[in-house]
Amino acid sequence: MRTTRVLSRAGLLAGAALLALCGTAGTAAADSGDDESTEPTEAGTSFRTATAIQPDQEATAEASTGDYLYWSFPADVGQRPTVHATVKLPEGTARHGGSTWQVDVYDGLRRHQACRFGAQTRAAAQDAATVELSCTLRTVRGWAEPWANDPLPGTYYARLTVTGLKADDLGLPMRAATKVTSSDAGGAMAVDGSLAKPLVPGIGTKMEAASSEPDDGWSSGLWSSRWLWTAAGGVLGALAGIGGYCLTRGSGRPARVPAGI
Repeated sequence: MRTTRVLSRAGLLAGAALLALCGTAGTAAADSGDDESTEPTEAGTSFRTATAIQPDQEATAEASTGDYLYWSFPADVGQRPTVHATVKLPEGTARHGGSTWQVDVYDGLRRHQACRFGAQTRAAAQDAATVELSCTLRTVRGWAEPWANDPLPGTYYARLTVTGLKADDLGLPMRAATKVTSSDAGGAMAVDGSLAKPLVPGIGTKMEAASSEPDDGWSSGLWSSRWLWTAAGGVLGALAGIGGYCLTRGSGRPARVPAGI
């Protein structure tokens, strides 16, 4: 009887421990699920309130037609960022005509940056459901002259707005989605020199300030694959010089005269 009571108590303790573990696992799974759904769901309405996003992170926002929507993202030396924007337009029956949409990109000094590729401005018919925009910047440089408008490492701003619209359509609900992708240009676009600090304005919320830096930190701008190509070129040049010297020295020896002549 005593043995049975001990076993029953042990079983209850084991069951309680198992339930505690299951509850902890469930909480951890819920927390993990919450972490995965941290993509921004709003946009700022000015440079100061721009919503910070990281490359390859999609952000969405519910807004009214006519609003200016701002997002900020980091871009480092050697990168070629592309801003993608998709606008889900209001119902065609609620609109009174077509519309024209535009995405603009500014650097940390709020200088407008030209788009090298992409459809920066697009017109949408009255019955169109969506409109897609894109803007590919020039390669971010590590250094530039003060008078130049070259893209430099730091914070960049993407602004989405409608530029052509009938007055009756202002204020209609719309949905916007934006995403920034980046490609590495490599050492072919590298330049000598680097900035002392990236162009990151000290403004905005704490979240924005913390997100203005890439996940892996800023690069120094001094090292690139250009150094490897330069070193390889030097080695090949030295070998070519040695080979040429050996060939020239061998061809300059006097010809041997056969004996008896």
